[in-house]
Amino acid sequence: MSGFSNGFMGIMMIMVVVVVALALSTTANGANFDQDFEVTFGDGRVRRFGRGQLLSLSLDQVSGSGFRSKKEYLFGRIDMQLKLIAGNSAGTVTAYYLSSEGPTHDEIDFEFLGNVSGQPYTLHTNVYTQGKGGREQQFHLWFDPTKNFHTYSVIWNPQLIIFLVDNTPIRVFKNHESIGVPFPKSQPMRIYSSLWNADQWATQGGLVKTDWSKAPFTAYYRNFNANPNHAAASAVFTGGAWQNQELNAWSRRRLRWVQRYFMIYNYCTDFKRFPQGVPLECKR
Repeated sequence: MSGFSNGFMGIMMIMVVVVVALALSTTANGANFDQDFEVTFGDGRVRRFGRGQLLSLSLDQVSGSGFRSKKEYLFGRIDMQLKLIAGNSAGTVTAYYLSSEGPTHDEIDFEFLGNVSGQPYTLHTNVYTQGKGGREQQFHLWFDPTKNFHTYSVIWNPQLIIFLVDNTPIRVFKNHESIGVPFPKSQPMRIYSSLWNADQWATQGGLVKTDWSKAPFTAYYRNFNANPNHAAASAVFTGGAWQNQELNAWSRRRLRWVQRYFMIYNYCTDFKRFPQGVPLECKR
């Protein structure tokens, strides 16, 4: 039995080395995880490679792990490349989000809900304003997010928030303060990520539990970029103007394509949840 365990661990170490080598071979120059981020929890479960160009989070039965940016940001474009947990990831959540602090915090969420082998991840998005969320939209992706790195981005300005996957808009949350809907525009946010066990709810409403025999579960990060320059977002806007609330034609087509074929939940159409009427922003 010990021989089997040693062999298995040897194979796992080889796989980690291969993943790291492949990731570093294509990592572009960008922010440095050593310089720009700090560990929030997890002790040795947060690992850095290649002089801070690549980072991994791991989860086992003892603990998950996480990190956050040292800086705060108010508006801009945030990009991060992730490679999610391969194989049976049921019960796990890989969270990547922006958040301020305190009971009236603002927050912009990407959460990747794991699944059993061969089943798609659920990409869960949400927007919190003044401590209140409940604005969930969920998607399945049009690719396997465990095979390669993909870029997950947030464009955030005083008019709107755009969630993007590989520069394809999947969701737009507009500023509707004119009709009484709060919008996050005054609280600077840090960038956070964490890998943790949520098998009480994450996979099929908690029906599928975490298989700890597959631990440790590991997700990888690279090519973080935070650009406060408004021009960084111009590729998705009409006329290249940051202040323009309208997506360009290509971005509008891609947004419709994603929402038609890959959206699996939208709070704005959940009439059972809102029998007295959907939230005000949904009516716009």
